[in-house]
Amino acid sequence: MKQIFLLLLTIGYSSVFAQASVCGQFHRTECLMETKKGDKNPWKYNAQSKSGLFNQGATSKIRCVIYKGMDYRINVCAETSLGDKLHYKIFDARTSELLYDNSSSQFDPVFEFQSTSTRQLIIELTVPTGATEKSDKNKPMEAACVGLLIEHKVTERQGFSSY
Repeated sequence: MKQIFLLLLTIGYSSVFAQASVCGQFHRTECLMETKKGDKNPWKYNAQSKSGLFNQGATSKIRCVIYKGMDYRINVCAETSLGDKLHYKIFDARTSELLYDNSSSQFDPVFEFQSTSTRQLIIELTVPTGATEKSDKNKPMEAACVGLLIEHKVTERQGFSSY
C-alpha cells in the first residue's frame, strides 16, 4: 500500500514539474528586455517576474512590491497561439484602487512608471481565448505559456540636483 502511494505521489510531482518546466523561464526568453548600448542607468531584471502555463480565458493575480525612487517596466508576453492582446490591470494591494488598465492603451504589453512610494501592487492578467496550435507535446492544446517580465532601475534625478 505504501509503495502504491509513493508511486502515485512521484507521478503527481513529476507531472507538475514537467508542466512547470515547459514555461518556467518563458518571460526571460520571450519577453523583450530593451536595453540601450552605453546606457548609464540600464533596466535590471526584477526577481518578481514570473512565467506560467495558462488555460485560455483564465485570469490570474500576482502580488509584487515596488519601491520609492525606482522606475519600473512591466512587459507581458504569450505564445503566438494566444495572440497579442493580453489584458492586464494593476491595483493598489491595500486600497484595491485600479491604477492602470492596458485596455485603455490598445492592450499595449509594455507599461513604464515611476514609484513615488513603497507599496504592494496586484497585477491581474487575463489570457484571451485564441486559436490553438500543436507546438509542444507536454502542454494541453488549450493552454499556452505566458510571461510577466518586471524590470527596474533607479529613477534619474531631474532638475536641480545640487547647487
